[in-house]
Amino acid sequence: MSHPKPGDRVAVYSGQGGLAEYGVFDADRAVLLHPSCSYEDAAAIQITYGTAHIALDHRARLQPGETLLVTGAAGGVGLTAVEIGKLMGATVVAQARGAEKLAVAEAAGADHLIDAGEDLRARLLELGGADVVYDAIGGDVFMAAFRATNPEGRLLPIGFAGGEVPQIPANHLLVKNLTVIGFYIGGYLTFRPEIVRNSFETLFEWHAQGRIRPHISHRLPLADVAQGMDLLRTRRSTGKVVITI
Repeated sequence: MSHPKPGDRVAVYSGQGGLAEYGVFDADRAVLLHPSCSYEDAAAIQITYGTAHIALDHRARLQPGETLLVTGAAGGVGLTAVEIGKLMGATVVAQARGAEKLAVAEAAGADHLIDAGEDLRARLLELGGADVVYDAIGGDVFMAAFRATNPEGRLLPIGFAGGEVPQIPANHLLVKNLTVIGFYIGGYLTFRPEIVRNSFETLFEWHAQGRIRPHISHRLPLADVAQGMDLLRTRRSTGKVVITI
């Protein structure tokens, strides 16, 4: 565990209040930055990589050789799940919309690509099904992945970018011995903050070793926060949008 001192370069998962020139946060949340890590990379690492790392490692217990499906694979949390899943030894199937976004997922390490316009269930079954599903879309996408999950598979509903929260049929869980795993990184700050801190320290060490490289599609000044939010809302960004101070 690092112990930052006044003057050290650190990153902090604030939870809120991050879009500001100054902030006051608990020192326990501060993680030391390696000299090679820029502030822009540090901003792009914490929530997205932390979400993927804790979800896949601590919650889903993803194992080498398993097949991981990532939906919304070119977005912030999706792209990092592709990268982390590959680092953990999984065969990664990435689903995203359009050739440009699929190319971004492939560059991050995806082994197989599925366009959002294709039949997700059929394509996934052709590949042998999924052992772990990391879903940021929800709705019909989650249900298609659910129907192509292998026995004893684990499903992580990370978000609902499609606008619909899926209703999970419990009888299917029973028949296939499936597990749906809840995960929200912010909750750990309340009841097990060490999980988040340990993950961040691992991730920043991986960054220093060159094992992860955040994909930042846009860097905008603080005055252009509204533009950055619009890029996210209209899904015109890939990876992360970083606001610089």
